[in-house]
Amino acid sequence: MIKVLVADDHAVVRRGLRQILSETADILVAGEASTIPEVRRLVHEQRWDVVVLDLNMPGGGGLALLAELRRELPGMRVLILTVSQESQYAVRAIRAGAAGFLTKESVPERLIEAVRKISAGGRYVSAELAETLASLVAGESGGAPHERLSDRELEIFNMLAAGQTVSQVAQELGLSVKTVSTHRTRILKKLNMRTNAEMTHYAIRSGLVE
Repeated sequence: MIKVLVADDHAVVRRGLRQILSETADILVAGEASTIPEVRRLVHEQRWDVVVLDLNMPGGGGLALLAELRRELPGMRVLILTVSQESQYAVRAIRAGAAGFLTKESVPERLIEAVRKISAGGRYVSAELAETLASLVAGESGGAPHERLSDRELEIFNMLAAGQTVSQVAQELGLSVKTVSTHRTRILKKLNMRTNAEMTHYAIRSGLVE
């Protein structure tokens, strides 16, 4: 039996994932988490074959959690399931330690296939993402300006570009307002911008936010 932890801040999504995975005889959703701190607690309290994790959850950043799990629980198998554009976070997630990456638009059969493959020690990505990863290995990717941002900077950039204030970002990520403001300054400098409006325009044009 494949023991799965489902981590998403939306109760409806968690219920849907539980229903999809529970239709199989070999997968058991044995726990749920709605915040990053809850994920952190549960992965240390119990053994899980696969953690299905949304990157955008309250209490911290998903990419930072991935890096933390890779250090502290190197055998942990994590499948990222998110609304984020593949080109935006997928490569970073794989580099941070994820064993697979799917968007929430994926059909249920792909989710079940991914959980099974990852639990068996494999990796799971879409054909499109596989091509992107291959291009990066071959050095064919020129790189967009936002790819110069660190994982944390990209996370904050997207939140600011989506209209959140510095205070809101700080509260959601569990950071101080000063820390977020410092990141914002670095982001603007790296992207050669001056205002949040410029970030929003760039993010929409690049498909990073809707």
